[in-house]
Amino acid sequence: MKKTILIAPLNWGLGHATRCIPIIEALLENNYNPIIASDGKALLVLKKEFPELISLELPSYQIEYPKNGKNLKWKLFQNGLKTIRAVQQEKKIIAKWIKDYRISGIISDNRLGAYNSEVPSIYITHQLKVMSGNTTWISSKIHQQFIKKYTECWVPDFKTEPTLSGKLGHLAKTSLKIKYIDPLSRLYKKDMPIKYDLMIILSGPEPQRGLLEAKLKKEVLKYEGQIVFIKGVIEENQIKKQEKNVTLYNFMTSKELEETFNSSELILCRSGYTTIMDLAQLQKKAFFIPTPGQFEQEYLAQKMQVENLIPFSKQDDFKMEHLQKIIRFEGLPKINSANNWKMLFQVFQ
Repeated sequence: MKKTILIAPLNWGLGHATRCIPIIEALLENNYNPIIASDGKALLVLKKEFPELISLELPSYQIEYPKNGKNLKWKLFQNGLKTIRAVQQEKKIIAKWIKDYRISGIISDNRLGAYNSEVPSIYITHQLKVMSGNTTWISSKIHQQFIKKYTECWVPDFKTEPTLSGKLGHLAKTSLKIKYIDPLSRLYKKDMPIKYDLMIILSGPEPQRGLLEAKLKKEVLKYEGQIVFIKGVIEENQIKKQEKNVTLYNFMTSKELEETFNSSELILCRSGYTTIMDLAQLQKKAFFIPTPGQFEQEYLAQKMQVENLIPFSKQDDFKMEHLQKIIRFEGLPKINSANNWKMLFQVFQ
């Protein structure tokens, strides 16, 4: 009889959900029965990828972004009580689901309450260290206290150098039960003719996603090559528009994204960790615009630039001519990632 595994990514941008796609595929290939659980756009994107699977809704953490990135910490603090209530509800709901759906294990990607003492519970994160400026120490300790409640913590990165997450995913000393599972990507490199000179792909929560979209729509007028512009707005139906040299999409499926990445010369995007794993897998040169106020993305963008891999610009400062810097950077090194799912899934036996 197939064992049922609940897989629950956080709804904060799309990265947590999309990097769960290869895990869900691996569960299916290894004769497990995955059930999807999340909320908002994260749930919607996984329902589109796996319409045949049971999908359940969890309480929203109600994470909101300010228009001014400098106010992010204060905004998260204001939302703290809502998040705590959502985590408490989440734990109760999952306890009921374990009985209702005969769940044998849980895989949580950064959902703090998606665990239960009755079944093996896995926590996925690349942020053992949570960057928050001068409060990094306390935010990291709080996060690690939540991680301790889980059976294991899977970090989607290499254990030793060269690593993609740097000090985010690697601690000098820890008592956490950590397994480095190698980078995750739902995409595969293919040899395809170049169709687009530039691929712009947006992601992340509002209002910052929308603010960057508005800025880039003005900037692309200065670009002469062929552009594909994916807004990162998950809706019921896909919308495609052609405006001069720019092909606009509201969103793409994984298969469409894989083809578009492979047929694009350069990529302009956020510096989210899931995007970095995808770029490493696809061997594509890129330019980063980190989400304002998101310390993790700012750290990763700076790390990539210092290592001469990928350049970046702050959102307010970005100009289309900055893309000329890409030629001076090496791009991410080729990674040989081999996720040993059979061994990892032994925790559920």
